[in-house]
Amino acid sequence: MNKKLIIVAAFLLFQFSFSSCNAVEPDEILNNTQQENRARDISKNIRCMVCQNQSIDDSSAPLAKDLRVLIRSKIKKGDKDEDIYKFLSDRYGDFILLKPPLKLGTVFLWFSPAILFLIGIFVIIKHNNKAKVD
Repeated sequence: MNKKLIIVAAFLLFQFSFSSCNAVEPDEILNNTQQENRARDISKNIRCMVCQNQSIDDSSAPLAKDLRVLIRSKIKKGDKDEDIYKFLSDRYGDFILLKPPLKLGTVFLWFSPAILFLIGIFVIIKHNNKAKVD
């Protein structure tokens, strides 16, 4: 039993040690540190469309790399952060933003966790009331 526990603990430690690694490759990094910091900040707010629960800054998917390169090229051209976010959301929809804006099309994204939580509480209360009656 202890051997299995040690193996599981080692596996989890291995997984967590690499989960915080950034996927940005050295050939992507801009020479200008201000521009690079802007690119990294934007990349941390953009969802990887392949991984979906990671930012493109953390993802090693080919699409994430393409988006990081695209962001850096737009920064080099002098685009503002708002223009880059607008370009990406126009092209991929608001889902690409890790924090989508609150508007009619994204209401479900914002409120579905709370609704599901309330439904869960309701089901638990109903189940407990039914168990007391029986």
